[in-house]
Order: sequence, then C-alpha cells, then structure tokens
Amino acid sequence: MGTLGRAIYLVGSWIRVTGQAVDRVGCTLQASHLFQEQVSRHRTLMNVFDKDPVVDKDAFVAPGASVIGDVQVGRGSSIWYGCVLRGDVNSIRVGSGTNIQDNALVHVAKSNISGNVLPTTIGNNVTVGHGAVLHGCTVEDEAFVGMGATLLDGSHVEKNAMVAAGALVKQNTRVPFGEVWGGNPAKFMRKLTEEEIAFISQSATNYTNLAMVHAAENNKSFQEIELEKALRKKFARKDEEYDSMIGVVRETPVELTLPDNILPDKAQKIAS
Repeated sequence: MGTLGRAIYLVGSWIRVTGQAVDRVGCTLQASHLFQEQVSRHRTLMNVFDKDPVVDKDAFVAPGASVIGDVQVGRGSSIWYGCVLRGDVNSIRVGSGTNIQDNALVHVAKSNISGNVLPTTIGNNVTVGHGAVLHGCTVEDEAFVGMGATLLDGSHVEKNAMVAAGALVKQNTRVPFGEVWGGNPAKFMRKLTEEEIAFISQSATNYTNLAMVHAAENNKSFQEIELEKALRKKFARKDEEYDSMIGVVRETPVELTLPDNILPDKAQKIAS
C-alpha cells in the first residue's frame, strides 16, 4: 500500500468514526425513546496494511471466524466458526482440503531466540481439531492435530502423523511420519495403524463435504429460509401410518434433504 493508499485508508477510517460519533449524539438526543441497533465491526477477512488474506473461491470461511493479514487458504479448505488465523508479523499458509475446526487459533512468530523466521504452514488434507493452537509451526499433508492440542514455535508434524487431543508439542519438536504423540510435553505413544491413517484422509474429505453444506446455508436468501421453515412445519405433522392407509405418498422436499455425501450410511441403506 503506497502513500496514496494509506491516505485513503485513513480518510475512510475517519469517516466511519465520525459516523459513529454522530450516531451516539443522535442516541443521546432521543433519550428515553432510544432504539439503538448494535452493529458489529467484525470482519471475517481483514487486511493489515498491505497484507491481504487470499482465500480460494471454493474455500469456506464461516461467519464469526477471523482471517487476518498475510494468510492464504487453498481450494476446498474450511475455516470454522470462531477460528482466528492472524498473519500479521509473518505468513500463514493453508493448503487444499484442510479443515481448521471451531475456535482453533493459528498465529505466527516474527522470529525465535535463534533468529529463525517462523511462519505457520499447514499442508493439504489436514485436520486441526476444535480449540487447537498452532503457533509458528509446520504441519505436513494429511496430518491430524487433535482437539485442544498446542503446537509451539518451530514444531513440525510430518505427513500421516497424529498429535493427540490436549497434547503440548514443545518448541522445535518433530513428530515423525505415522506416529501418535500425546501428553504434556508430547511424547511418542505408538505407531498409527493403516486404518487410522486412512481415517485421517477420510476426516478431511468429510469436512470438505460438510463445509459445502454450511456454505450453501449461509448463502441462502431470506425468502429461501422462510420457505424451508414453512416446509419443515408442514412435514413435521406427517403421519406415515395414516398416509399409507389412505394411499397418500408424501416425498420429503429436496430442500430438507441432506446430500448423500454428508450421511454416507444413507446411500448404503437405500441400496439395500
């Protein structure tokens, strides 16, 4: 952002602050007749001067999440409700098909005591569980970070490795391929089975599919939402036994049907 850009940015900020001040004056004049609408200043995507988030058009960033500064999010990835990705003093890179679940925190370090630059890099098809903290670390493709786990500066989780829920991975610790580490501080527990390694990939796929549903729901218009409410109310009274007696067949509207890839058992049951 050049000098002109900074000047425009500052003028815009002054105008917004002035508008808020005028609103407060109006509220004071209204006194007991005041109706004050609370407007959130939250922005899901926010730049820090010349550092702008870059989010692929097929990625999902949930309302209430915060993606700030030098952050890139790849195709099919999902950043869930309450997450914070703050790329201010360094960069954050999130690959394709990765899910960072609710209330997780991803930050960076400008440098450590040794002077090493510490961005945060998260690969493809990675699962980061609810409430995890990743700080200045690297997580390779198809790795798994459990709920509430913490990865400190310089830590490195290799491909197909798993950090157990609640674990604390100390600075500069490397979690090798195909291993489960857990505890505080995190230590080697055992090798992953082939089924568990397959589960890591499937977990990422499941979240990619689920993110598509949430993205579609968040993009619905007011009219679409009201239509679905009416349909749910109508079909909530459905009596299948009575309908069969009088020969009536009521198919559930497509608007109220989850896709097969969200409920994988559904397709199997229909086929059988």
